[in-house]
Amino acid sequence: MDMRPCSVAGMFYPAEPRHLEQLLETFFQRKAPGVTSRGIVSPHAGYVYSGETSACAFSTIPPDFDGTFAVIGPSHRGYMTSASAVPWETPLGVVDVDTKFVDALDISIDEASHRGEHSIEVQMPFIKYRFPRARVAPIMMGDQGYEAAADLAEQVLRAIRQTGRNVRIVASSDFSHYVPDKTARQQDLYAIDALKTLDVPEFYRRLHETGATACGYGPIAAMCIACRSLGAGRGELLRYTTSGDVTGDINQVVGYAAIAVV
Repeated sequence: MDMRPCSVAGMFYPAEPRHLEQLLETFFQRKAPGVTSRGIVSPHAGYVYSGETSACAFSTIPPDFDGTFAVIGPSHRGYMTSASAVPWETPLGVVDVDTKFVDALDISIDEASHRGEHSIEVQMPFIKYRFPRARVAPIMMGDQGYEAAADLAEQVLRAIRQTGRNVRIVASSDFSHYVPDKTARQQDLYAIDALKTLDVPEFYRRLHETGATACGYGPIAAMCIACRSLGAGRGELLRYTTSGDVTGDINQVVGYAAIAVV
């Protein structure tokens, strides 16, 4: 059977199953935020830097969720938007793909483009650990412009209508890259503030104004647009951290945010 193998296990997260399970267990011991989300923003850095922030976002989804996660991640290598239709390997076991949902998307399948991309893979162990009965629809986003995000949101909404699936949308993104901690926090929190009202055009405007280097702004936009159509009314910042919180180096940091759209 074809499968998307792990490509960053042992680098971004532990490759040894028991070690990974213990780490995830620790991440999810934090008190849940107390909201139930339709969509989330989850970072995709190494777990030592952003794992607790990702768990904070995923903890807004009930652990008995057994529907479909539409996981949208940016292409860091310049590939075009594509979906994956094969199961995804994790050290904790295989995450099955909802092939009916993927088939309902008007998005080309390109397994080769997904092979070395970490933005979606890093989310999979969280899903396998906390939602063992859930399935996924992995979508890698190339063009991240506003029109592309709106189009992708419509593709997801159409697939939901056609399949009747219970869907949660995961936007995989880090925020500012390799800037001083103070700059990262100013730029990122300014942009994130626009998502309180799910004002996606303003989110784009603020990113452009500040030059903030969020790598998955397109997935965030697509998730927010789709969730708004599904009845969501606001975005809530649950947790913001930077790599400097871990390393102590505040001169060159990467920003991470857990955001729930409810």
